[in-house]
Amino acid sequence: MKEVKTPTSRSYHEYLISSLKDPQEAAAYIETFLELEEEKEPLPAELLRAALKDVVDARVQMNNLSEEAKQHYEKLEKVLLETKGAEIYGLVELLDVLGFRIAIASGGA
Repeated sequence: MKEVKTPTSRSYHEYLISSLKDPQEAAAYIETFLELEEEKEPLPAELLRAALKDVVDARVQMNNLSEEAKQHYEKLEKVLLETKGAEIYGLVELLDVLGFRIAIASGGA
């Protein structure tokens, strides 16, 4: 088995933000948090908020966050704080019961 060393000169968070600059990586990252709820694992809304913040931070570092995206993020963050994600996870649960699954895909942005 090949030994893989992680970079020691940067923090994990810096590495994560750097990787989230790739739209496909960011999509997979967000989708991971939605899939955890589908599997009935307890997922606090704080984790979803943190994941979305990481993706937004990556876009900010790339100077690729529109004012419209910033406004939508702020609204969603407020909803997640107030409702603990009940609406989002309620939608995920309903779709699961109906035999559907939410998938997050890069729109190329």
